[in-house]
Amino acid sequence: MSQGEAAGRGTAKAQDQGWAWMVLLAAVLLQGLTLGFPCCIGVFFTDLQHEFQASNSQTSWFPSIMVAMLHGGGPLCSILVKRFGCRFVVMLGGLLSGLGMVSSSFCKSISQLYLTAGLITGLGSCFSFQAGVTVLGYYFVRWRTLANAVASTGVSLGFTLWPLVSQYLLDEMGWRNTFLIFGGILLNCCVCGAIMRPIQLASGSLPQSAKPEEEPGSRAEEAQLSNGASPNHPTLQQHTRRTKSVQMLQKYLAFDIFCQNKGYQIYTIGVTWMMMGFALPHVYLVPYAIHNGVEEHKAALLISIIGFINIFIRPLTGLLSGHRVFTGRRIYLFSLATLLCGLSNFICVISAEFSVLILYCIILSIAMSGVGALLFQVLMDVVDMDRFSSALGLFTVLESITILIGPPLTGFLVDITSDFNYVFYNSSFFLISAALFMGLSFCALEKKNKLREASKAHLDNPSRYQYSETSAEPKAESQSPPAVEYITSI
Repeated sequence: MSQGEAAGRGTAKAQDQGWAWMVLLAAVLLQGLTLGFPCCIGVFFTDLQHEFQASNSQTSWFPSIMVAMLHGGGPLCSILVKRFGCRFVVMLGGLLSGLGMVSSSFCKSISQLYLTAGLITGLGSCFSFQAGVTVLGYYFVRWRTLANAVASTGVSLGFTLWPLVSQYLLDEMGWRNTFLIFGGILLNCCVCGAIMRPIQLASGSLPQSAKPEEEPGSRAEEAQLSNGASPNHPTLQQHTRRTKSVQMLQKYLAFDIFCQNKGYQIYTIGVTWMMMGFALPHVYLVPYAIHNGVEEHKAALLISIIGFINIFIRPLTGLLSGHRVFTGRRIYLFSLATLLCGLSNFICVISAEFSVLILYCIILSIAMSGVGALLFQVLMDVVDMDRFSSALGLFTVLESITILIGPPLTGFLVDITSDFNYVFYNSSFFLISAALFMGLSFCALEKKNKLREASKAHLDNPSRYQYSETSAEPKAESQSPPAVEYITSI
C-alpha cells in the first residue's frame, strides 16, 4: 500500500470521529470571529462620528458594506473553493480580514473605512465563514445536524464577547489601536483554516473525480470549434467565452430556479425584504441607548446579552426544527420568528430605560435564534440539494443588497428627523411585512399544490402516487452536502 493510499484511507475514516471534532471546534471559532464580529461595530459608532465629523447615514455605510460583503461574496467564495480547496480559502479570508482591520487603524476619512474595514474585512470574513461551513459537510455525515447546530454557537459566542472586548479596548486604547488589535485577532482564522485539512470521501481523491466533470465539456467545445474553423478565430473565441460566462452564472446564480420554483421565489423575496430591517437593531441599538443616557458599558452589554442567550437557544432551535414533526413546516416557524423580531422592536419605542432594553434584548435574542437556525434549513427544504449551491449564490447576493442599503437609508431618516425611534419603526415594518408575506404565500402555495395533487390522484395509480411522495422526502436529507464538488486541492 502506497503512502498516498494510506493517507486517503485515513482521511476517509475521519468522518464523524477523531479529527472531525477538532474541525468542528475550529468552525465554532471561525463563526465567532467572522459572523460575530460586525455586532461590535455599534460600540465605535459614536467615536467614528466624532472623529470624521460624519452623519448617521455616512457612518452606517461602514458596517453595512462589511455585512453585505460577508453575505454577498458567496459565489466568489464558491469559485475559489472549487479551484483551491477549503483550507486555502479559509486562510486567505483570515489574511484579508486581518489586513483590512490593520489598514483601518490608519484611515484618515470615513470613506477609507468603507474600503478597508468594509470591503476587505467583509470579503475576508465571507471567505473564512463559508469555506469553514462547507468543510463541515465533508467531516460529518451521521452527526451533521448536530455539528451545524454546535458550530452556530460560535456566532452567539462572538455576539457575547466582541462588544465587551471592544468597549474595554476602546476605553483603554482608543478606536485606532483597537482596530489594530482586531487585525491580529482575526488572523487566527488562518490557524483555524490550517486545522481543516482536506478529507477524501470515496475511493480516489476528489480532484480526480472533479476534473472529468469539466474536461468533457471543454473537449466538446474544442471539437465543435475545430469543425470547419480554427480554434483561434476571434468570433469563435468570443462565443466560447460567452458560453462559459452563461454556464458560470447558471451554476452560481441560478436564475432558472428563481423563475421555475415558486417556493424558492417566495422565500428569496421574503428574506431579501426582511434583511432591510433585520440588521438595523445590531447597528443602532448601542448608539440609541447612549443617545438616551445609558452608560457606554451598559450599552455595549446589551449586544452581549443577545449573544449570550443565543448560545443556548440557537442550537436547541436547530435540533428541534430537525424533528419529523416540523418537516415541511419549517417555513412557518421561520415566519413566526421573523414576526416576533418585528413585534419586539416596539418595546424600544415605548421606553429607552436600561431595564426595558434588557427585556427587549431577551425577546429579540429568542426570535433571532429561530431566524438564524432556520434561515438555510428552510432554503434546503424548498430547493433540490443538487442545485442548492446555485440557489444559495443568488439568495446571498440578493439579501446582501438590502443589507447594504438598509442601515444607511434609516440613518438618513434619523439625520433628518433627529429621532432614533424611526430605526425601530423601520425594522418592525420590514420584518412584520416579510413574515406575513412568507407565511401567507406559502400557505396559499401549499393549498394550491394539494388541489393539484388531489386532481392527479384521480388519474394516477394511488399506490404509485403514494410511493413517489414518500420516496422523495428522505432524498433531501440523505443527499450529500451541496458543495461537495468544491474541494479540489489541499
